[in-house]
Amino acid sequence: MSHLLSPDAASVAEAPELPGGVPDALLGELIAFRRDLHMHPELGGQEFRTTAAIKDRLEREGLAPRVLDTGTGLVCDVLPSGDRSSGGAMLALRADIDALPIPDTKTVPYRSTVPGRAHACGHDVHTAVVLGAGIVLARLAREGRLPRPVRLIFQPAEEVLPGGATDAIASGALEGVGRILAVHCDPKVETGRIGLRLGPITSACDRLEVTLAGPGGHTARPHLTTDLVTAAARLVTEVPALLARRVDTRSGLAVTWGRLETGHAPNVIPQVAHLSGTMRCLDLDAWRTAPDLVHAAVDEVATMFRAKSEIRYIRGVPPVVNEPESTALLADAMVSRRGADSVEDTEQSLGGEDFSWYLERVPGAMARLGVRPPGDASAAPRDIHQGDFDVDERAIRVGAELFTAAALADPASRVSTV
Repeated sequence: MSHLLSPDAASVAEAPELPGGVPDALLGELIAFRRDLHMHPELGGQEFRTTAAIKDRLEREGLAPRVLDTGTGLVCDVLPSGDRSSGGAMLALRADIDALPIPDTKTVPYRSTVPGRAHACGHDVHTAVVLGAGIVLARLAREGRLPRPVRLIFQPAEEVLPGGATDAIASGALEGVGRILAVHCDPKVETGRIGLRLGPITSACDRLEVTLAGPGGHTARPHLTTDLVTAAARLVTEVPALLARRVDTRSGLAVTWGRLETGHAPNVIPQVAHLSGTMRCLDLDAWRTAPDLVHAAVDEVATMFRAKSEIRYIRGVPPVVNEPESTALLADAMVSRRGADSVEDTEQSLGGEDFSWYLERVPGAMARLGVRPPGDASAAPRDIHQGDFDVDERAIRVGAELFTAAALADPASRVSTV
């Protein structure tokens, strides 16, 4: 994969002559903006430089962004010319702006300059996409060609449970919004295409921490104490098995353990064991019942081994559930730009995404934005959340034009293609 793709590379078809296109000069600026963010990644809640950079660029376009109450992230309204009031319910476009606490292992000019920090999930691309759409829509508004108000949401802390979306909502990000759209980078999808799915497109993700306690003792006399090592081992296997029989298997509810710590000596039964893991779930209704089910299963296994259990169940995010009309809007917008073959079906991911919190309040949908160079199927995709993750930067134009087409669409004349 080339890391220095030019804006006019031939393998991605140019958009047809429709309003809201991203010109080459702007694409070059957006790529440079993305690379600057990539070089200066900031973790959730610490995105001060990133917020300032977005704010400055929007203000230079004549817009009036507002930083969220948390101090990072911002919202910015793009209003039709001559209409400084409501203009009807807004269409919101959301980007997340935080990075991950992992090292950047790529050898590229825009490699992260911050040790142990990287934009390994594509949030820098999401930011550039929404920024580009906002700039284009602001220019259309000045020409009197923006039919509806649009809100740009640059959200912090997506990677921090329960997600910065809750802070953005508390800061008024959804006030006056009637629909919200988002994209997420997908290295399995070619640049110039998007993946869509009606209904759940991600899973729920919660975090689970369990502490087991007992009096401890000699390994020669486990019958006189609580054998915490065996209790912890059985908890690891029995809790997932119990849950699999207490919910509909189609819900995909599953606990997977990532940490088990106990003991210090081979002949001493310990007094404490610590376990932590994640609960993932494909179904929204099952996710709502998951805390009670998990608590009951843990307590049941612990009691069997006479261990005391303390459970900390940390709510993460529900599934992202794509609403039909919003999914159709994204599909039609993409087809209008790049043709019928530019939209493909996608599977439901087991990853979590806090975009789901917005959809608890307003209808919306998320698309998977292709970032793999066309014709590069022989190359191993650089998957998200890995230190070598990178993208075909022409996807920035594709995403921005997807959003501008959606903002310009007339819902009354739209026919669903999904």
